[in-house]
Order: sequence, then structure tokens, then C-alpha cells
Amino acid sequence: MASLFSKIIVGDIPSYKIKEDDRFLSFLDIRPISQGHTLVIPKLEVDHFYDLSDEILGDLFVFAKPIVKAIEAVVECQRVGSIIAGLEVPHAHLHLVPIISMETFAFSHAKQAAEDELQEVQQKILTVL
Repeated sequence: MASLFSKIIVGDIPSYKIKEDDRFLSFLDIRPISQGHTLVIPKLEVDHFYDLSDEILGDLFVFAKPIVKAIEAVVECQRVGSIIAGLEVPHAHLHLVPIISMETFAFSHAKQAAEDELQEVQQKILTVL
């Protein structure tokens, strides 16, 4: 059965895409820990992050690097943190989370984002990319 992320990849579920190539996709998390929270996924459906090949693992972080820089350019934050949790969706994914403060850098602070807020931050990030 296709994961939620695989359905996003093929367009069955809409998303706020940030960057895409033939192997990876990034899009805004609709339940962000902080504004600009972005997910980076391989298009290959693999459940556990560290079951990805070494090549895909390395290339995923290279793919994510300019996204991090773009988020830092448009979201007022200390830095962008990376989280590999892997429990929410059975598809390997990397969370890029703007750290506003260490007190709020946790999934327990995630809340549903408004569509207009997602569109606004998506456009800001895309402008920098």
C-alpha cells in the first residue's frame, strides 16, 4: 500500500512543494513545529531512514542544504534543525525545522497551519531558492 508521502509524490494528495528532482521531494509540513517546517523525502518508498542506500542518504542531505539556507533567509530563527523521527509516516523523511527557541523545538508544539500561512511561507522560500 502506498504511503501518504507516495501519494503526495504522484499528486494524489496536494502539497506545498518547495523543491523537487527525479529522486527527492520537499514540501511544507501541514502540522509545523514552527513556520517553515519542511519535509524532505526520497521518492523511493522505504520505511526506515537508515535502510536507504548510502548514496541516497548522502544525496538527500545535499538536496536539503539549499532548502535549509532558503528557510534561514526567510524565517526569523536561530537556525534550522534536522529531525529524523520516522514514526509518523512509514516513508523515510527528514524534518527541517526552524528553531525559534529551544523551548518550542519539539513535536508536542506542532499545530495545524492555515492554508494562507503555508502559501505565504512557500512563496518566500521559493523566491530565495
